[in-house]
Amino acid sequence: MSTSIITTPIHFPHHHQDPRLSSSYPMSYSLPTSAGRKRKAEDEEPSADDRMSTSPSPSLHQRILPAHRITKRQRAGVSGRPLTLPRLLETLDAESLRSVLQTICQRHPGLGAEIEHTAPRPSVASALAVLKQYESALQAAFPFGGNQTSDYAYNRVKSALSNFLEALADFTPHFLPPNETQAAQSLSFLDSATELIHHLPDWDTFQHRLHKQNAYEEISKAWTLVIREAAKRAGGIHVQYGGWDQKLTEHNHQSGGKLQEAVNEMSNHLGWIGSQPSTQQHGGRGTDLSSVRQELLSGTYGSSLPVRVGPW
Repeated sequence: MSTSIITTPIHFPHHHQDPRLSSSYPMSYSLPTSAGRKRKAEDEEPSADDRMSTSPSPSLHQRILPAHRITKRQRAGVSGRPLTLPRLLETLDAESLRSVLQTICQRHPGLGAEIEHTAPRPSVASALAVLKQYESALQAAFPFGGNQTSDYAYNRVKSALSNFLEALADFTPHFLPPNETQAAQSLSFLDSATELIHHLPDWDTFQHRLHKQNAYEEISKAWTLVIREAAKRAGGIHVQYGGWDQKLTEHNHQSGGKLQEAVNEMSNHLGWIGSQPSTQQHGGRGTDLSSVRQELLSGTYGSSLPVRVGPW
């Protein structure tokens, strides 16, 4: 771009001339014409280098960090709370749990049937364990020393004796048909229960002895029912081959004949219980019926009999 410069001579005043009086000689300068042009937009904006050199650099502590870096984790406050039901049940012993269930069933009778259907079926071992606890409580209630069959001793153990007899009366029907269909389970319970009755004292007073006599009477009826029902199934095989005939005979002897009704029922269905071993001649060998039965069960019957040779 070409520019034209207008030159005007510059006059300097004489050194003797008063500059204040030299108004006729104005001082003029030559200015480039580009000074009068308008500035362009790019001239006003600083360059990238200028911006980088002039922009302030914030310090590290003034920088804004992302929100997830400065947010602190909110912790729940610590406060007391009751135990959950599973943890609460873990702290209860058998007596406390039983008391809680009984109270709930009394308040809500409909829950009793639900518990009966939900609870596992009592086994012979669990029922006998409860009865033995009552028997231990009875033995512990006796006074130390003195006559254990006296009226004084009876009065001391009367409450524990009633608890034992009531428990026995409640557990026995549970193991009788038709509630219990397995004859072996029924007979196993009756065998142990009868043994517990033997341990009861024979009190000096007749009226006090009625407790034991009544217990023998009830257990004898239970034996009779089980034997009768077992004889109807599979020819009474569960009664025949369990040695229950000998056990029942021993219980009857120990009770003084109080179980004779059950012994008679066993004798009617099995034929050999309570009788003396009878002998019969078979091939020149005397054998009793009990021995024959045992040999049949073991598969050795007839092994010692003579073998006939020749035509029959």
